[in-house]
Amino acid sequence: EMARATLEAIAYQSVDAVRAIEAAGGRPITSLKADGGATANGWLMKFQADVLGVPVIVPEISETTALGAAMMAGVGAALFTESDAATRWRERVRYEPQMAADERERLLGEWHRAVERSRDWAGA
Repeated sequence: EMARATLEAIAYQSVDAVRAIEAAGGRPITSLKADGGATANGWLMKFQADVLGVPVIVPEISETTALGAAMMAGVGAALFTESDAATRWRERVRYEPQMAADERERLLGEWHRAVERSRDWAGA
């Protein structure tokens, strides 16, 4: 149960971050490109799509930070252009949300209530 709660927390925190970005940018995010080691966990990617309500897209190469650095080095060394670098990104899998909106909002409400209840734990 602890492992699942940890994965759920990652997804719920992603929702909070995406909503903050949407509020600051004034427009909705229509998909999320995920990267890093967590993309190996299909359950997490699926749950994240469900609670976000948008597709979560996983690239062929999960470590896109390193890939991006290598691509920019290639651009800097004039081995290829920025346009060439951008076209090298490839989708491996797309997780479409399946959760009903009312269920999503119920779960997010429970998450926010749990976060509020835990705020004073550090001082206890």
